[in-house]
Amino acid sequence: MGKGQEFLLGCRDALPMMVGMLPFGLIYGALAVVAGLSLGQALGMSLLVYAGSAQFIAISLLTLGSSAIVILLTTLIVNLRHVLYSAALQPYVGRFAQRWRLPMAFGLTDEVFAVVQRHYLAKGSSGHAQWYHAGTAITLYLTWASSSLIGAWFGQSVPNLSAWGLEFAMLATFIGIVVPTLRNFPQIAAALVAGAVALACQAWPYKLGLMLAAFAGIAVGVYLERRKAAQAPGQDSTGEAP
Repeated sequence: MGKGQEFLLGCRDALPMMVGMLPFGLIYGALAVVAGLSLGQALGMSLLVYAGSAQFIAISLLTLGSSAIVILLTTLIVNLRHVLYSAALQPYVGRFAQRWRLPMAFGLTDEVFAVVQRHYLAKGSSGHAQWYHAGTAITLYLTWASSSLIGAWFGQSVPNLSAWGLEFAMLATFIGIVVPTLRNFPQIAAALVAGAVALACQAWPYKLGLMLAAFAGIAVGVYLERRKAAQAPGQDSTGEAP
């Protein structure tokens, strides 16, 4: 498959993720205007930061009058999950030249990871896989930027846009990202533990509960995977032969 075909395939596969990203961007743009950001500042944050959850947290902290250091540290903590995404993709993108890897790192989001990882798992990184990755990343980047801009425009004339319940689409998108990846018991257990911890710790400041949930899910998943690998072939979970 040629470069152009791979690029267009990446654009096509990104379309389902746009369903959740569009309303999420609209809400962000509206809230950014309410928080006091100008149209240019709201769009600039989407173009330069390009991290939906971090942007929402940043504008909420701006509204509360938080200091710059608090905003930076909080958004850093929230975005630490991208380290895990990068580690998972490294075996595939490591063969690409640096001129590819740098923009890939900038454009790595939850939605991009979900699409490209599925592609890499199925077909590897041979051929023109970087063009598929680029098609996915560029499509979703433009979607986020344009929806943020439209949201900021509407936010000036429709102040209660954030109360329309559009965030449900993003929730549905994340469910669609996570559920197909749960293929065995360790993965399911990790997801359940992470979800339970996130709910229990949702009141923690600076979204620290999210990080604890991530670490708890990782710890459970790794423990169960190692336990599974340690079992001798032909034995069940009790260590006895079937």
